[in-house]
Amino acid sequence: MSSTGPKKGLLEVFKFGCYVFFPISMMAFFGNNPDNLEMIMRRKPYVVYPAESEPFPSPEEIREMIRKKRAIAAAAAAAANDKNES
Repeated sequence: MSSTGPKKGLLEVFKFGCYVFFPISMMAFFGNNPDNLEMIMRRKPYVVYPAESEPFPSPEEIREMIRKKRAIAAAAAAAANDKNES
């Protein structure tokens, strides 16, 4: 089967069997028994929506906030400039 000997080939057959058997067995266990599937679905919610919060500000409100912050920054810069000049 393999260039390294028959034991390597048996290992590959075993790994392939596990690769094929594991998903089929899990589907048979969880998919065929609705109680198991429901238990898992109730334990872990798949979609969790955030709590209701205030909506985002409109573009006009954002522009107004930016204008206010720029005015405050300009006033602070002017005050610092006046302080440095004296």
